[in-house]
Amino acid sequence: MTTERIDGDTYVVTAEEVERFHTDGYVHLRGLLTTEEVDALSDVYDQFLRREIDVPGKDYCDMAGDYGRNPEDYSIVNVMLPRRYYPAWVDNIFERRAASVAQQLHGDRMVIDYDQLLAKQPYKDDAVFAWHQDMAYWPDTPDTNTATLWLAIDDSTVDNGCMRFVPATNHEPSLRPHEPVFGGRGESHALGTTLRDDDAVVTVPIQRGDVTVHNERVMHGSGGNNTDGFRRAYILAFRRDETVQIERELGFTHSHNDSLDVLDDVGVDGESR
Repeated sequence: MTTERIDGDTYVVTAEEVERFHTDGYVHLRGLLTTEEVDALSDVYDQFLRREIDVPGKDYCDMAGDYGRNPEDYSIVNVMLPRRYYPAWVDNIFERRAASVAQQLHGDRMVIDYDQLLAKQPYKDDAVFAWHQDMAYWPDTPDTNTATLWLAIDDSTVDNGCMRFVPATNHEPSLRPHEPVFGGRGESHALGTTLRDDDAVVTVPIQRGDVTVHNERVMHGSGGNNTDGFRRAYILAFRRDETVQIERELGFTHSHNDSLDVLDDVGVDGESR
């Protein structure tokens, strides 16, 4: 694995990669973590999957179905806010190196807004993330700049459901219309929108230890897992400190246990109402 771009807690992002992020809405960064660093995260990750670390309520759920599914039937195991439920993960190597990337992309005062684990179970062709823009899930704020780092704990391939993007949709004047994928927001958390005939989809397979970084407005999604192994991802989303403060003052924490009236105030189109 290439390590010449790693300097302690810093991963050096090139000027070309910074430009690509702002132009296309996403960028693929190779080798953010070494094999050994991913191994250490993987051990804890699997403790979450085995439910050896307690995650209450809807913060352990299936993102490919309604909240009522039995855990053994989950297609996409979703763990929201794992650092809350496993405090030893706070300030881990991924957090530190990801913070350096967010700073290079957006400047100072970028902080972790939320973290998340998404694991597609083997042979789950319904482990699909509908096309969406992340901003559709969140309150409208004066500063929306976001750097969401999606770390591959396993090689992420076309066969097991890697990320797909529609480049430059972050420059469209407004968000696409979004609707709940599985009934209302009380039944499931997932939102989705639809492709247009002229949307150019780019599939982005990445290797273990790589990340994709995307912003809050670019359209993205992923397909099902048709392999005999997991497709595990570890996500960190960075936003400016004042943006996170506004969210928290609204009662919005990114927990799926947030009250439904908070989610209703946010809306499904990304605008406060």
